Amino acid sequence: MAGQRVLSPLLLGDTTLRDGEQMPGAMLDPADKLAVARALAAAGVDLIEAGFPAVSRTEAAAVGLVAQAAGDFLGPGGVGDSGGPVIAALCRALHRDIDAAREALADAPPRRRAANIFLSASPLHRRYKLKKSKADILVMAARAVEYARKSFDYVNFSAEDASRTEPGYLVRLYEAAISAGATSIGFPDTLGVLTPDEVKERLEFLRAHVRGLSGVLLGVHFHDDLGLATANTLAAIQAGADMAHCTVGGIGERAGNAALEETATVLTLRPDLYGRSIHLDAAKLAPLCRLVADLTGIPTPPNKAVCGENAFATGAGVHQDGLLKHPDTYLPYPPQTVGAGPARIVLSKHSGRAALRLRLEQLGVVLDEARLTAVSEALKNASKAEWGDEAGLLERVAGELVGGRKRLLG
Repeated sequence: MAGQRVLSPLLLGDTTLRDGEQMPGAMLDPADKLAVARALAAAGVDLIEAGFPAVSRTEAAAVGLVAQAAGDFLGPGGVGDSGGPVIAALCRALHRDIDAAREALADAPPRRRAANIFLSASPLHRRYKLKKSKADILVMAARAVEYARKSFDYVNFSAEDASRTEPGYLVRLYEAAISAGATSIGFPDTLGVLTPDEVKERLEFLRAHVRGLSGVLLGVHFHDDLGLATANTLAAIQAGADMAHCTVGGIGERAGNAALEETATVLTLRPDLYGRSIHLDAAKLAPLCRLVADLTGIPTPPNKAVCGENAFATGAGVHQDGLLKHPDTYLPYPPQTVGAGPARIVLSKHSGRAALRLRLEQLGVVLDEARLTAVSEALKNASKAEWGDEAGLLERVAGELVGGRKRLLG
């Protein structure tokens, strides 16, 4: 159509099965990982980081199970073709880790598997964690990427703690990885310390100074220690990132990661701001969140954006009155957009007569205005303990005012 804006594609990578499972208390067995991988593939993510095979035999088996099922939900292509996700395995910059990744992913089609190599880069990590010099790390990165390219068409190199690494040295490290054959580079905010403005500045600096960057993909990975992971991800997308790594429900190390459902919903609802198309089907998001919460054992907070129990619920009288008159008055978007819903009106001490009338009508009780007002006043002044049993409280108060419990129940 003439004049229609063409959206540039953005790849969405998911690391729920790797970084998400590193959240204290989260645990997935191999069958669980396969179930989540199938749901992620059905939703339309472009890359699934299935795990860290070098960690244990069980972890390697779980990654292998996802790879073995690749033919069930993957097409023959590669990154960004929308025919199904690439399956990635995490590796340190060590030959034995890369070997473990190759073995775990052996049953996936060659164009559907990737090695994600990470290596510490910041001064603190160089000095205390690795006890290596800048020159040592440059050599380690290049050797690891070269070795991985013998087995993988896709090799990502991520500089761990990139956000706290000297910009000039980060440029040299990425250039070494690209020269060695990396097909993508990753910028992780490992400690979640950046703000959106800083994210844009860092990525613009890399775009301007890293030779060869235009020929590879630039991915980003943000943690939520300051509550900015999703905002930082969106800032990176505006700054031209090619891939965003997220987790379902935002689970992960410490305060977690950028939430897949939040990032994807914003991109779906606001193409005018971001100008990026995605393969993901937003209507699969709420069911996907429920699945991950059930299998990991990590409950979704009720106020969690997009997938929380209260995301489309209200207990406030003004909001309830508006929703009953027209849902758009107090819904930011229809719940079905993300596969949730319907919107719920929850009776509370803040509810008005419109919500109370609806609730009583659901019980088959119709009150005149005077009695409705009396019941409303009684509920508004009920104690916290009484509200602990909302159904019992309603039965008692309304029953007393309309002539007994039997009348209320039928």
